[in-house]
Amino acid sequence: MTTAHVLWYLTRATGLVALILLTATIVLGILGTARAASPRWPRLLTAGLHRNLALTATALVAVHVVTTVTDPFVSISVAAAFVPFASSYRPIWLSLGALAFDLMLAVLITSLLRDRLNHRVWQAIHLLVYACWPVALWHGLGTGTDTKLSWVLALNVSCLIAVAAAVWWRLALTDNPAVRLAGRVTLAVAAAATAIFVLAGPLQPGWSLRAGTPPALLGIGLLSLALA
Repeated sequence: MTTAHVLWYLTRATGLVALILLTATIVLGILGTARAASPRWPRLLTAGLHRNLALTATALVAVHVVTTVTDPFVSISVAAAFVPFASSYRPIWLSLGALAFDLMLAVLITSLLRDRLNHRVWQAIHLLVYACWPVALWHGLGTGTDTKLSWVLALNVSCLIAVAAAVWWRLALTDNPAVRLAGRVTLAVAAAATAIFVLAGPLQPGWSLRAGTPPALLGIGLLSLALA
């Protein structure tokens, strides 16, 4: 097995495991907003697990970024790992990954500086982790070369169901009917949009080219493109 193969497997593995951990972080965070606890899982334990999962997910994403940048198969600069649209390789989907990483770093840095920040400022930035999850999910679905694999697809669907169930449960505890209805409609639309995107995009033939993979990497000549 070559170094390129090792880097490719590490990139995919760290990305998928990071998504699982980020999903668990989001679910625990939602449970925490409802002050959920039990004798076996007191709030202190839930909060500690939430924090550790978030830190581990961030570390894995950092490894994911390093292996992506050092992989010789695709030339992706260090800047592209932080700056959206800084790479010509699958620009939209790679940019979502850069945005997700930026959001995770913002949450991590402000958490380390929590004692020096206004609580409302820290809380507002901390909520970015909830925006990070759908961005990371779509990044993986759009740029992942193994999205078509049944077990990878099942993993993504499981993560989506877990977060959707947690949000639905949290909305059920809301006293305001209008907020509850708006939240559930938004949740349903987001889930449907994700399903439509996957069915019409990554699961269809030719997605790699349509996603923005340079034709040279796919072994497609200019004449073939002109005749397509």
